[in-house]
Amino acid sequence: MLIEIILFSFIAGITVFLGGLISYFFEKTITNRVVKRKIVHFLTAFVTGIMLSAVAFVLIPKGMEGLNIGSSVVIFLLGALTFYYLDSFIEKNSANIPQVLAMLLDFIPESIALGALFVYDHNVGVLLAIFIAFQNFPESFNSYIELRNSHFSKYKSLVILFCLSFIGLIFSLLGYYLLKDTYEITSALMIFAAGGILYLIFQDIAPSIRIKNSRFLAMGVNLGFVIGMLSEALV
Repeated sequence: MLIEIILFSFIAGITVFLGGLISYFFEKTITNRVVKRKIVHFLTAFVTGIMLSAVAFVLIPKGMEGLNIGSSVVIFLLGALTFYYLDSFIEKNSANIPQVLAMLLDFIPESIALGALFVYDHNVGVLLAIFIAFQNFPESFNSYIELRNSHFSKYKSLVILFCLSFIGLIFSLLGYYLLKDTYEITSALMIFAAGGILYLIFQDIAPSIRIKNSRFLAMGVNLGFVIGMLSEALV
C-alpha cells in the first residue's frame, strides 16, 4: 500500500517539473508571439476541462459518499470562500507569480486526499492520481512562463518547479498517516477542494481563455474533460 502511494504520488507530482521542462523547450523553439499565446490559452482551456472532470468524477461524488448533504453543501461553500480569500491574498502578495501559487492551492488538498483515498478505495486513488498528473502538466507549463516573465532565470525556474513536484508526495504521505482512519475527514477534504477548484476555474482560469476570433481554443475544455471521461472508464 505505502509503495503504491509513493509511486502514484510521484507520478502525479513529477508532471509539475515535466510541464516546466516542456515549457523551457517551447520558449527556445517557438518565437512567434501569436502562436505562443494561442498555445498557452489552449493549454489553459485543457487544464480547465481536467479540473472540471476531477470535480465531477472524483471529488464531489466520492466526497459526498462519506457526508450528508447538509455537511457537503456547507464544506463546499467553505472551500469556495477559503479560496476566495486566499486568491485575494495571492493577488496582493504574490510577487507576480499567482499561477504558481494557484497551482499549489489545488495540488496540496488533492494530494492529502490522494494519500488517504488509497486506504478506502484503491481505484479511486489511482483515478485521482491520474487527474492530478494531467492537471499539473499544463499548469506548470504556464507557471514556467510566468516565472520567466517575473525575471527568474531559466535554471531557477526549473529548479523551483522541480522542488514543487515533490510537494504532492509529502502531502500524500501526510494524508495516509494522518487520515487513513478518518473517512469523514477525507470526504470533507475532497468536497472542500472541489469548492475551491470551481471558484478558481471561474474566477481566474476560464476568463483568461478567450482570444478574439479564436473560438476553437475553448474546445480545449472539452478535450480536457474527455481525458477525465476516459480515465474514469479505464479505472
